[in-house]
Amino acid sequence: MNPRQSWTLAYVVVATLLLFWLQGVLQGTAATETVPYSQFEQALADGRISEVAISDQTLIGRLKEPVGNKTRWLTVRVEPALAARLETYKVPYTRVIESTWLRDVMSWILPSLVFFGLWFFLIRRLVNQQGAGSFLNIGKSRAKVYVMRHTGVNFADVAGVDEAKQELVEVVDFLKHPEDYGRLGAHIPKGVLLVGPPGTGKTLLAKAVAGEAGVPFFSMSGSEFVELFVGVGAARVRDLFEQARLTAPAIIFIDELDALGRARGAFPGLGGHDEKEQTLNQLLAEMDGFDTSSGVIILAATNRPEILDPALLRAGRFDRQVLVDKPDKKGRIDILNVHARKVRLHPQLSLEAVAAITPGFTGADLANLVNEAAIVATRRKADNVTLADFTAAVERIVAGLEKRNRVLNPKERLAVAHHEMGHTLVALALPDTDTVHKVSIVARGIGALGYTIQRPTEDRYLMTQAELQRKICVLLGGRAAEKLMLGHISTGAADDLAKATQIAREMVMRYGMDESLGCVSHDSNRVVPYSMGENLFMPPSNPVSEATQQKLDAAIAGLLSHNLERATRILSTNRTLLERCSQELLKVETLDSEALKVLTADMVQEPALS
Repeated sequence: MNPRQSWTLAYVVVATLLLFWLQGVLQGTAATETVPYSQFEQALADGRISEVAISDQTLIGRLKEPVGNKTRWLTVRVEPALAARLETYKVPYTRVIESTWLRDVMSWILPSLVFFGLWFFLIRRLVNQQGAGSFLNIGKSRAKVYVMRHTGVNFADVAGVDEAKQELVEVVDFLKHPEDYGRLGAHIPKGVLLVGPPGTGKTLLAKAVAGEAGVPFFSMSGSEFVELFVGVGAARVRDLFEQARLTAPAIIFIDELDALGRARGAFPGLGGHDEKEQTLNQLLAEMDGFDTSSGVIILAATNRPEILDPALLRAGRFDRQVLVDKPDKKGRIDILNVHARKVRLHPQLSLEAVAAITPGFTGADLANLVNEAAIVATRRKADNVTLADFTAAVERIVAGLEKRNRVLNPKERLAVAHHEMGHTLVALALPDTDTVHKVSIVARGIGALGYTIQRPTEDRYLMTQAELQRKICVLLGGRAAEKLMLGHISTGAADDLAKATQIAREMVMRYGMDESLGCVSHDSNRVVPYSMGENLFMPPSNPVSEATQQKLDAAIAGLLSHNLERATRILSTNRTLLERCSQELLKVETLDSEALKVLTADMVQEPALS
């Protein structure tokens, strides 16, 4: 017999038996009538009941002669003493069974619910404190989803990075008009990697793309993929891409990609199957697995591209790398115009003048500068923000907060005054050095007892050997002034020495600017990309011999000694001026560029070398 037929026959037999059982139960119920206990007692006294079935609370009696279609009577038992007493009053009586099943069930369920609810609350709170997240959503993506009306950012809010913005305009155009790109067989890049220093506007650019395109924008930080439990990061990557596919066209933005995409094998002691590597492998698989025609584009941002896995950067994944660099002067003017919209500026203030004193500032630095300048103007109860407020804000950002409560004794003030004027006079005596804006002996920041502010007048992208030597000479001018005027040296030049030594080391070892060593780079501490076969997290081996290392050390020391002598020679020639300017600085504590111009009108420039 076919097994399926045998099962069907068994179902028929069981169904038939159940039918007979239900029929018997229903017939028994139909033949039974519930009556008061007094009526049951009367029937017993009259001899109308042939037999009685007794349970804890009920009595079922079979009638000798049916009453209607009922052959049995059912009643609830009453205590004999109470029944005898009620019988004297000749009234019908019966007993009602109180239903307590709901109370009995709830007496078990409610304590259990309270116990499990308290347990779940405490466990969930503990897990959240440990950073593991919810049990039910632990594998879900934590991406924040924005649409056009939520980002509040478009390309008009992004300035100073025109080249990078133009690259991303193409991405927006593809999302709006994909058919135009397929006309000649072209397709949009799968991924665009935004690379640049911190604060240059990479995340802002990505949000502007979402605001312009008007499509769902999935934003997530690289560190949010990795969790306490193994496999969670890979699950979140899958969930993120699945959500993006369902809402395509869409943009996936991964900020701080280096937290997720660090080169595999960079930690040899941990093996090759740690959680971050599994997450990265899943990301690589997802980027390979989706079609660009689906309308999903990946944007990512990092300021450490040298440590990313080479597999991420190959063609077919992040096809384009867009540099978002520090803005030039024109870019800084554009950025200042964006951030100055909400600030009341003086009518005669030129933002070009502000841009001229802020070379090297990023977009975030300029936003902070505008805010600090507004705070300075508010503090002095002004009606608008002037150039002086911006200058004070630059000093606050570059040199730190003034510490006028840091009182120096007279000897220390004298040493600081000579030290700072040494920097200033050397800078003024040398040709083609950065302009000295201010010199002060008011303590600022954590450890600066005085400061000399030099700001370049134009953007520079390379420096000559002579310019680097002049920078070293200016840095050593403070040490030279102390030795020349006071006859001793102090710890005040520690930071100057560190900076001067770094410049000299790079000149000799990196730029090959020492004639005796030739045009050879000996920079063994430079970060080497992982794709070149070096281990990023192991100390690099020294590629030079001991004899060559001695020559390198001698060349570095020679550069420093030569420029210290040079600074000393300049200050010796202007010794009287150095003393006069130092005394004036002790008196007024701060000298600006105009005051310095008056004081140093008779200054002797660097003497010709014999």
